[in-house]
Amino acid sequence: MGEAKRRADQGLPPRDKPRAGKSRPVDDSPRIAPWLPLTRNQANRFVAVTTKGAWIGIGGLALFWITVRFIGPAAGWWTLADG
Repeated sequence: MGEAKRRADQGLPPRDKPRAGKSRPVDDSPRIAPWLPLTRNQANRFVAVTTKGAWIGIGGLALFWITVRFIGPAAGWWTLADG
């Protein structure tokens, strides 16, 4: 049974159709260069996402180093070659 038939059998009104442009706002910011299909908002968002990713990577590297250098040997998982 289709959606329209089910709604008609139950006495419900037809479903509203989604309006065009309602799902995503239009980016009206100026382009970086006329020949480049990137806007200023897209460039700023790219910088923000990559900066956050870099800080996550730095934090992960620090945590890995602390684990290898201190936590692992203290827990007896391995011994250090220089120690």
